Amino acid sequence: MITCVDMKRLVLGLCGLLVLGALALGGAYIWAEQGIRRAVAPPGAPPVEFAVVKGTTGKALGPQLVLRGLISDARLWRWHLRRRGAFAPKAGRHLVSPSMTMSEISAALESPPLPDDVPFVVIEGWRLRDTDEALAAAKLIKPGAYLEAASHPERFTAPFPLPKGTLEGYLYPETYGVIPGEFDVEDLVQRQLNTFAERFYLPRKEALSRAGRSLHDVVVMASMLEREEPLPTQRAVVSGILWKRIDKGFPLGVDATSRYELEEWNDRKAFLKRLRDTSDPWNTRHRKGLPPGPIGSPTVASLEAALEPQANEFWYYLHDAQRRLHPSRNAEEHEALRRKYNVY
Repeated sequence: MITCVDMKRLVLGLCGLLVLGALALGGAYIWAEQGIRRAVAPPGAPPVEFAVVKGTTGKALGPQLVLRGLISDARLWRWHLRRRGAFAPKAGRHLVSPSMTMSEISAALESPPLPDDVPFVVIEGWRLRDTDEALAAAKLIKPGAYLEAASHPERFTAPFPLPKGTLEGYLYPETYGVIPGEFDVEDLVQRQLNTFAERFYLPRKEALSRAGRSLHDVVVMASMLEREEPLPTQRAVVSGILWKRIDKGFPLGVDATSRYELEEWNDRKAFLKRLRDTSDPWNTRHRKGLPPGPIGSPTVASLEAALEPQANEFWYYLHDAQRRLHPSRNAEEHEALRRKYNVY
């Protein structure tokens, strides 16, 4: 039987819970309100270029803004948009600063975008030196400026560990809009790193953690696959062969690695000389294991193949004159294919 005293205690307990709930909601509201009014950087932080892809929703911009260091929390961005109401960001490039509040950022993204730019294409498999030469030929930089920037990973940010030495392999090959006369080489490098993160690293972060191989090793393998196999659909097969050779202690025999340090990639005389140099650390005919680093810029197709190789029975492969892949199970089959397709 419930007494009056018990009833009073029950009522007081319920009232206490209601008060605590109200305080928690009030605290969350205050936290959210303060968060959307607080910029992530003090006044005066330099603006960065932020691109809004056509058709991107306001909600979808939140994680991208967090990745670029422009806001602290995508949940706060959603709360801001809910309170703000209608939001219609304009596709294109916008200058946004981490010193801006969310209200200022959303207003900037609704403003007219930066003037039209011109395309600059970074070709799949290009080395840093190839991109540098193309930028110089387009009169966007002085020769060597891109190489110099990419040789200082500490100047840039990424959601993954940056390598030491150079950013070879991590600067994603894509068509980038640039404005002649306003070109910033470090901005291009940062955009390439951002694209690498958005296209490959972030969507496959969990798979990378389960792979049993470091991100850097995956990038090195992917850079070889980009050069070794012209058909993206065949790269997982080649990846399976090459990882097997790595794991079993066999030399890779990837001749593309011996071209990496050549001034001209297709300089055959210099290439054959490098193949004969058994002391060359890039000579994977004689040296076991992965080469010292990536040999160019891989695409998502190559990165995925390096991350998820196809298990198979093959140990060797070659390409015929039409660049068709012919794998083989042992040295005898491989030599027979060499003779058949006249590949030496």
